[in-house]
Formats: sequence, C-alpha cells, structure tokens
Amino acid sequence: MFEKIANIFRIPDLRKRVLFTLGLLAVYRLGAHIPTPGINADMLAQFFNQNSGSAMGLVDLFSGGNLRKLTVFALGIMPYITASIIFQLLTVIYEPLAKLQKEGELGRRKITQWTRYVTVLLALVQSSAIALSLTGTATGSPMVTIPHWQFIPLCVLTLTTGTAFIMWLGEQITERGIGNGMSLLIFTGIVVGLPKGIEELYTKARDGAWGAFTPVAIIIIIAGMIAVVAFIVLVERSERRIPVQYAKRIVGRKMMGGQSTFLPLKVNSGGVMPVIFASSILSAPLLLAGVPFFGTPLRDTRFFGPLLRGIAPGEPWYVLLQAAAIVFFAYFYISIVFRPDDIADNMRKYGGFIPGIRPGRRTSDFINDVLTRITLVGALYLIIITLVPTILISGIHFNHLPLIGSVFDHFPTWVTNGLGVNFYFGGTSLLIVVGVAMDTVQQIESQLIMRHYDGFSPKSGRIRGRRSW
Repeated sequence: MFEKIANIFRIPDLRKRVLFTLGLLAVYRLGAHIPTPGINADMLAQFFNQNSGSAMGLVDLFSGGNLRKLTVFALGIMPYITASIIFQLLTVIYEPLAKLQKEGELGRRKITQWTRYVTVLLALVQSSAIALSLTGTATGSPMVTIPHWQFIPLCVLTLTTGTAFIMWLGEQITERGIGNGMSLLIFTGIVVGLPKGIEELYTKARDGAWGAFTPVAIIIIIAGMIAVVAFIVLVERSERRIPVQYAKRIVGRKMMGGQSTFLPLKVNSGGVMPVIFASSILSAPLLLAGVPFFGTPLRDTRFFGPLLRGIAPGEPWYVLLQAAAIVFFAYFYISIVFRPDDIADNMRKYGGFIPGIRPGRRTSDFINDVLTRITLVGALYLIIITLVPTILISGIHFNHLPLIGSVFDHFPTWVTNGLGVNFYFGGTSLLIVVGVAMDTVQQIESQLIMRHYDGFSPKSGRIRGRRSW
C-alpha cells in the first residue's frame, strides 16, 4: 500500500493530477469559512440545532455543512445535480435531445452547456427561497443584521455565484484531476464533519444522553457503523458474471478467438447516484417550506402545511417516496449507462455468444433480464442503507399513521423518535464516503497499472517510454 502511494508521486502526470485535485478541494473548503454578508451566524446555528431532524439537515449534509453557516457555498452542488437529472430525463423522452446526445463530443458539450444554464437558474430560485425564508417570519428570530431590501439581492447573488464556482471546481477536477469531481466535493464535505460527529457521540456517552440505555446504544451504533461499512463494501464489489464464449476465427494466417471469458454486471451499477438523485428531488419542495405566502410561511398554510409535514424526514410518506425514488433512479441510471442491445451487437460482430443463448435479440433480452433482477437487488440494498440515518436521527414516525398509529405508541421511543445521532453515522453518508473512496482508489490504481505497463515506474524492468504522456 505504501509503495503504491509512493508511486503516485513518482509519476509526474499522476502527481500533478493528485496535487491539482487536493488544491481545488482546499479551495472548496476555504469557501466554507466565508459567510454571506448580513447574516447572524449564532441565530442561524440555533435554528439548525432546533431543526436537525428536518430536510435542512439532509441538504446541509450534501453541502458539506455550508448551509448551516450560510457560507458562499451554502447551496453546494444540489442545483447542478438537479439540472443533470432534468436533462437525463429529457434525453429519454425528448427525441431531438436524444439525437443531440448521440452526435458525440459536440452534442455532449452542448448538453453540458445547457445544464450549466439550468444550474444557475435553479440556484437563483433556491437562493431566493432561502433569502425570503430568512427575512420572513418562518424562523421567528432576527437572523438578518442588515435591511431586508439589501440582504435579499446580496444573498441571491452570493449563493448563485458560489454554486457556479463549485460547478466549475467539480468540472476541473473531473477533467484535469483524478475524476469524479462532483462526488469528491460531496465526499470532502462529509469527511470534514466526521471528527465533529465523533465528538458529539463521545459527549452523549459521557453525559448519559439515553439514560441506562446509553452503553447499549453506543455499542449498537459502533457495531452498526462497522456492519454498514462491511455491507457496503461487500455489495459494491458484488457482480453477476455471465459466461461468454468466443468462436475461433481465421484472420489472415492467424487463428483468433476460441477463448472463454465473462461479462461482469455489478449489483449496484449506479453507485451513490440514485440516492443523491432521490435526496435532491425530495429536498427541493422542503426548501420552500419557509417561503412567505401572503405573509404566512408555506409550512403554516392550511393547504401546503399538511403536505410538507407529511413528507418531512422520518414520516412514513417520506420513507415511501424515498424508496420509490431510489428504485426509479436505479433503473433510470442503469438504462442510460448500460445498453444491452449495443453489447449484444458487439458480441455478435466479434463472434461471441452466451452458451445456450442465441446471438442477437435473444442475447440482448437475456442480458436485460439479468440486469433487471440484479438492479432490483441493488435498489433494495440502497433503500436499506438510506433507512439507517433516518432511524438514527429521527426514527420512523409510524405512530402518525391513521387508524393503526396507536399500536406503535407502545414501542420503544428510539424506534419512533430516533436516537438523535448525527448523519455522519448514517448509511447515506457512509455509502457516499465508501463508494467515492473505492472509485477514487480504483481510478488511481488503474493509472498506476497503465503507467507501470508502459515503463513509467522506476522499478519496472521494461524499456522506458516517452517522457511526456
């Protein structure tokens, strides 16, 4: 392991990429300490502590804790993720956009440019909602220290500019760094909060926050966190291998083919993207809960209030909608990144076939059936992982269900009200951290293997290649 880490800095191109990525991540963290002008940080922190179990806590997780301080990067990359979802959906249902995507690099650049424009538009809408919520009566406390007519345009301009800059940082990491720019930004925002989460857990254990149940709760939390990490690694490495046989062919004077291989299909091909997509969709309406509607916040109105309270984190409707959204985006994402028809055509062109399955349409249908089954397993795995933070922080409020809710009143309070543990010990954050870490290590390792094969490693016995890549 240490030898591989040392090899990273022995290879000039890979060293530049790693240092470039670390530099941009440092810039991203620097923006987390620059607050938006005109905000009362103490009042805002008090508001977030009182509403830690709401949707704001989930949005604050993806923004790396910037929303809690209302820094210049408070919106994070959520607008960019939402814009990406919109265009990925449009490429499926809107034929001209689908044709543009098939045009190659030029078409993808055009779609990326439109995604940036929609990101800025969504940032304008969300920043306006946040500014109106802070200046309205939703919070019940004077969080703004300057006149409202000055704070609203200043807040909108600051947050929108910060979102555009984060989007640029992520694209630069993807193109000139080690890849996965947007995922690495989320990863960084979560990891920097881990020491604080450990400190909070230590404080709860020292003060006996759960009474006589405290030692048992601490053991359950630590064991559960280890079990979740092991479960994530196990499933992320799991794959369904379809055997593929290549027939022998004569090409010129050489005999080609005649070998057996396999087609690997990952159980969770979408990674953390279905969870991020589902969370961004569910958090969007809850961000508007504090926007004044004729002088009254939406959450306190007669029509929107029950709807917003019904889809708050921990409520049964929220759990149901989140599970349905994860299943939908798991299938949607795999339909975009994996094309069974193209794989079947390529196998037929090179003389490959699945034993017992006819080449062509039958092969495509077989691969699609296998992919459908294992994607359902991967979606159920993601649902189980995402339920962990909900249970830890706020529980599942089954006692709010009509007719049968009174039955759950006899259950332990931690089942319906949660343990109040921070998100950092939840499944969503661990899924992102473990998944992104595994992908990043795999990319760096592939770069090392490629350079070592071409003779860039000092200990390689091969002839050195070109000095520059």
